[in-house]
Amino acid sequence: MQIIKVFLQIAQYIWQFVYPKSSSSQPVPLSVNYHLTRACNYRCKFCFHTSITNDRLPLEEAKRGLRLLQQAGTKKINFSGGEPFLIEQGRYVGELTRFAKEECQMATSIVSNGSLISEKWFEKYSQYLDILAISCDSFDDDCNREAGRTNGHHSHSQVGHIQRVRYLCQQYNVIFKINSVIHKLNYQEDMTDVIERLEPVRWKVFQCLLIDGENMGGENNLRDARNLVISEEQFQEFCQRHQHLKCFVPESNLAMRNSYLILDEKMRFLDCTKGRKDPSLSILDVGVEVALDRSGFDENMFFKRGGQYKWTKDTVDVNDW
Repeated sequence: MQIIKVFLQIAQYIWQFVYPKSSSSQPVPLSVNYHLTRACNYRCKFCFHTSITNDRLPLEEAKRGLRLLQQAGTKKINFSGGEPFLIEQGRYVGELTRFAKEECQMATSIVSNGSLISEKWFEKYSQYLDILAISCDSFDDDCNREAGRTNGHHSHSQVGHIQRVRYLCQQYNVIFKINSVIHKLNYQEDMTDVIERLEPVRWKVFQCLLIDGENMGGENNLRDARNLVISEEQFQEFCQRHQHLKCFVPESNLAMRNSYLILDEKMRFLDCTKGRKDPSLSILDVGVEVALDRSGFDENMFFKRGGQYKWTKDTVDVNDW
């Protein structure tokens, strides 16, 4: 063990020597997205964080990483994937949510496709969760199936899952949010009526994004989203159709690419500035400060896109929907 520690110290020194930090002040990692697994039960064709591994950290190591983030100034942690509820029927992400809220005093959120979330999970962990975001790109099940947002069974209904989870969020006092990726198959839809009925506190709308090594086709990519990409004009067409909705929060590729702090399954920050995901060293090995310096994070764009908002259910009346 001592040999390993010495090796990591040497690695950290070399990293700092070869890649010296810029003279500008380093941002505080206020909000971090931890993609705790790449495994997923869906096969979305546009996915830009694909299941190239099934790795995940031991629970105690993941908790140690959360503590390091807290010490570095993180106020909100978002657990994502892959599909977070695929691991141990949701117990893994539930225990991390509990730890982040109780031990680290962080605001907590989870992004899920909703298909594996049970009421039993809500009974055990909902008190520690501020926001649950359900990914749903269309309210037409045929469109979702064509785009791959399905478990492969023809009877599967993503719309049914989102309605069920929305009800559970209301019953268990969790902020309900919807995330949608806008692509070639759905950009002409008018989703106003269903969004008004579901009443999410936020409806985050992303433009379909290509990431080399993830969804650009070829032998090193598990997905090929090239035929699903839409132009900026087509994205704006969709936005103009829905911009009157109070919950509507659009994000173009320009706003999205570098304005998120993303940790992968090994707790390495992913730098997307070159159109791919270049990992830093793990925060578990070199600390948050060294790893953060290789994150490619655009703090100005983070604030410009409204990345800081009311993160906890203590500041939002979730029953006033």
